[in-house]
This record gives sequence, C-alpha cells and structure tokens, in this order.
Amino acid sequence: MREPLYPNQVVPLALTVVVFLAGIGLLWGEVHLLNYVIGGTERIVPTLRWQDIAIGLTIYLKTAIDFAIFIGRLMSEYPGWKNRIMIEIGTALGNIAGTMAILILWDIFREIKWLMAIMIVIAGLVLLRMAEEGLEHVKDEAGNYKGPLGQIAKWIEIILQKCNHFFAPVLNKIIPSTKIRENKKTSYGALLLLAISVPFILGLDDFAGYIPLFNVVNVFGFATGVFLGHMLLNIALFLSPQLTIKAVKNPIISFFGSIAFIVIAAWGFVEAWHLINSFFFSH
Repeated sequence: MREPLYPNQVVPLALTVVVFLAGIGLLWGEVHLLNYVIGGTERIVPTLRWQDIAIGLTIYLKTAIDFAIFIGRLMSEYPGWKNRIMIEIGTALGNIAGTMAILILWDIFREIKWLMAIMIVIAGLVLLRMAEEGLEHVKDEAGNYKGPLGQIAKWIEIILQKCNHFFAPVLNKIIPSTKIRENKKTSYGALLLLAISVPFILGLDDFAGYIPLFNVVNVFGFATGVFLGHMLLNIALFLSPQLTIKAVKNPIISFFGSIAFIVIAAWGFVEAWHLINSFFFSH
C-alpha cells in the first residue's frame, strides 16, 4: 500500500524548502555582520551568480557520498514522515552551521596572510585525502579498479596514498576520522540532535575543503549552492534512497571528482605560497 501524498511527502518536502530559504537568510545576515564587525579590505558581496551556486552544488554533492549512505540507513531505521522531518531539519541545520562556521574562520584569517596560508595548506591536504577516498568508488566489489580509467586511477591512488600517509599524523589530530553510530532512541528530540551532528561528524573534512574555493568564488553564492545541494540530496534520498546512493557513487563521477579535488588542492598550495611570499616581501 502506497503512503498518502499528504502529509507523508508534501509536508517534509515543503519544510525542506523552507529550511533552505531560512539558511540563505541566516547566511545573508552573517555576511552583513562579518562586513560590519571585521570589515576587511575586501568585503563579502551578498550576490547570487549561477556559476558560484553551480560550483557549491557540485562540490557538495561530490563530497556527500558518506552522508547519503548514512542518511539512507537512518531513514530506513526511523520510517515515517515525522521522523523524516527531524532528519531533514537536523541535517540541514548542521550543514548550515558548519558552512557558516568555516566562513567565519576564513573571513577572520584572510586578513592575516600567514594564518590564511596555513589554513589553505591544511584544506589542500584534506582535499587530497578526500580525493583518495573518492577513488574507492571506482573499484569493484573485489577492490580492483574497473573501466578504461582504472589504470590511471591506480597510479593516482599510489601517489595519493604516499602523500596522505606522510601527512596523516598531523592531519588526523586536526580533523580526526570519527565513526558515527546511530542512536537507538526513538524520541524526536534525540533524532533531531543526532541529525544535527551528522554533517559535523561525517563532513568536518568537507567543510575544511571549502576554504581554497572561497578565494576564487563568491562565498555567498557558493554557500547557497551547498545549501541547495543538501536540500536536493535530502529530497532524492526520501524519494529513492537506493537510486540516490547509486548515483552519488557512480565510478565516472567519483574519478573526475577526485581529479577536481587534486586540482583545487594544487591551486590552494600555489595560493598559499603566494600569500607567504607577499607576507615576507611586505615585511
């Protein structure tokens, strides 16, 4: 028997859009507050351009594989439209809070060039780790690379493994790899708190990976794209968790997504070098 369209689908979907719009409102307020309090040499312009939104949307959906898998399990564990509302609102609030927190750090440190350089280097290392993790989805069940890009992916993984292993002792202390466990409590409040924590526990490295992009895109539009990506992913997960997880784990998407992370990381290292040079040159 199919569940009724109202309220089982209409109400959660409508609230997803409402939370998305509220997130944009909070972001708009944060941008104006940062411009007023910090007031750096470059003010954040709260404008929306489709290219900035598209970049934020694409980056979010590429980094949300673990999130999609976990939330898919969570929706199966806690069925029903009321539980679904708690999961949607909680994860959306967690995603909004994490993105806004990274924006605050970036806006504070970008005026201190050597600190900004350190943040960009750390974010670049995070992106390299994410690139290696993304290549896992190019493998088959036996752990072998598949498709015409398999040999290239294998060589890239070897290089990334050596690099990530070298920096792991430092990076793991800054952004620890934490496994999240589902809370078996069935209360709506407990489920909401669990949902809020999910983006932080699964996405700390994702948030950090945004930092290099903040220097090349309009952060207001980029963050809006991130919020939009979260909303669309939540909607897709509710409509069909299995198909959504299969889509985000697509080998071709994962391969080129990993390449994109490597390129962004390399650009970040170059940008950090320029910042360090300009810092010492100006002194």
